[in-house]
Amino acid sequence: MAKFDDASWHAGADDFPDDMPEENGASHIAMYLTWAIDNGLFADPAVPPEAVEAVRRRAMSGRDFLLNHCDGKLFADLFSDDGADFTAKQYDGFLDDFKQLLCRGLQSDYHVEYNEANYRTMAAALDKRWTRYQQEKRKRLH
Repeated sequence: MAKFDDASWHAGADDFPDDMPEENGASHIAMYLTWAIDNGLFADPAVPPEAVEAVRRRAMSGRDFLLNHCDGKLFADLFSDDGADFTAKQYDGFLDDFKQLLCRGLQSDYHVEYNEANYRTMAAALDKRWTRYQQEKRKRLH
């Protein structure tokens, strides 16, 4: 089972700012996971469906969901087959997009504010990646 990311890798890193709350190490992962939930790619049957729905309705933040229901970890088995394949192929690109779109001018990647506006920026970037992924998948099948 592939592990794509883990909030503890960030909050426990030497470059993690002393003045930041540990949950800021989960922000980028949570934005990705929220996008996966919004797009029907999250498929872990062990997570209560009402928690997934709470993220969709924004009654629970993706970051709280990640930390409370996924132990801060992003594993392949959290996703549908398409979701896991997409994540394996595009997660590094998502991280590049995150740095390019949200981190410029900040002291660190961990200073990105976790909010809906920043999520929408990343969701738009992921939507583009998803469209390209789907086009490439159709080409492979034909």
